[in-house]
Amino acid sequence: MSFHSNSKPNPSFTPPPPLNPWLNSTAAAAAAAAEPLNPMVLAMHLSDPKSKTLIPNSTLILMDRTLLLSDEILIRIFQKLPDSQRNSNSLVCKRWMNLQGRLVRTLRVLDWNFVLSGRLTHRFPNLNHVDLVPGSFASPQELANIVVSHKQVSLRVDSTWRVENVLPSEAVDAGLRSLSGGCPNLRKLEVAGAGEAGISTVGSECATLQELELQRCDDAVLRGVAACRNLQILKLVGSLKGFYDSVVSDIGFTILAQGCRRLVKLELVGCEGSFDGVKAIGQCCVMLEELVIVDHRMDDGWLAGLSFCENLKTLRVQSCKVIDGSPGLEEHLGCCEALERLHLQKCQLRDRNGVGALFSVSRNARDIVLQDCWGLDNSTLSLAIVCRRVKLFYVEGCSLLTTEGIESVIEHWKELECLRVESCKNIKDSDISPELATLFSTLKELKWRPDTKYLFPSDMGIGMGRKGGKFFKRT
Repeated sequence: MSFHSNSKPNPSFTPPPPLNPWLNSTAAAAAAAAEPLNPMVLAMHLSDPKSKTLIPNSTLILMDRTLLLSDEILIRIFQKLPDSQRNSNSLVCKRWMNLQGRLVRTLRVLDWNFVLSGRLTHRFPNLNHVDLVPGSFASPQELANIVVSHKQVSLRVDSTWRVENVLPSEAVDAGLRSLSGGCPNLRKLEVAGAGEAGISTVGSECATLQELELQRCDDAVLRGVAACRNLQILKLVGSLKGFYDSVVSDIGFTILAQGCRRLVKLELVGCEGSFDGVKAIGQCCVMLEELVIVDHRMDDGWLAGLSFCENLKTLRVQSCKVIDGSPGLEEHLGCCEALERLHLQKCQLRDRNGVGALFSVSRNARDIVLQDCWGLDNSTLSLAIVCRRVKLFYVEGCSLLTTEGIESVIEHWKELECLRVESCKNIKDSDISPELATLFSTLKELKWRPDTKYLFPSDMGIGMGRKGGKFFKRT
């Protein structure tokens, strides 16, 4: 530090050499442009206002050596750290917290006030996947130890929580406006109880949005979904037993079909509708390749609408008590020409008419998967003979099926290459006939584990798998 004094200068004092001229010019240019200086410059101070000579503040540098590193270098270092260490980095200082927030891409929000206050987008500006469903429900003021869980939603609640404790759509829409304004690169969003205005804002602000999940959804909300022009994957949850009961009907299906023509995958959970709504989706969403129906409330005859989905490749039916109460005549059902995979999981298949109609619509399927289906006996499975192109057949957890029932069906599938049978207690190794054993030898892949207490004969040439099961794969 320089100052005027009457005392004689110290002859042993040697002034520090001046810094390079380019450093001074760079600092002046940065100050003129009103841009933040490099952390190295921020760690310096002026020794004399007239000289404008920058001298490093050794105290700050000794306290935090990372001030010598730019934000870009620190971010690169953080990216190379394992995930287990990244969260602890944000506790070091505010600068590290802000830099660590830039690396976060996926976030699950539990408190809706965190969204409304703008802190979400301020701290995590580069999010591309946000799950707002837990925060969309009114949560307790303090951290609760009770967890209410469902296949579609999981919440932390206290003893005073009720199903009616849901946020109004106006509050959800306000949070969506804040989110869309701060995260324009959003690609996947999950939210419950949103209104038409909120979804429309997200669609117009986030042009890159490709995947959307709407819970507590109704027909009116689907008008806002039409603003999501680049949407490819959509999940609609209308009614969820024990949580909420919204209505998605043919009106919503028609609005959706006309507004979202680029859909590739559509999942309908607890939705109502009929033949007209399914037909509208098939005619307008020509790019649709996968359709998932979960616990539907469809009117009778809805299966016939699937034939209008010309490019549908995968059909999944899950947790449905009835497939179709009255599917109508077989000649009116049609067929999904491009269908390749049919997957039934946790469905009640006691109604032969509905199951037979489903197999008829899916007669071109190459993969058939049946998992934990109730009421599926030999006579009901025999309806699958209409599917002549099956190459993969996988059955699991169907306790009413027997070895004879499996054999009577697969002997009609001349193109069968892969067979997997697991956890079917009435299918026994002792009931395998010589014809079925010969058929096994022609398969490319076999996984036979119907019951662990039965062992396959060792002279069949098939290796033993885990828990007494059999597995081989021909190359």
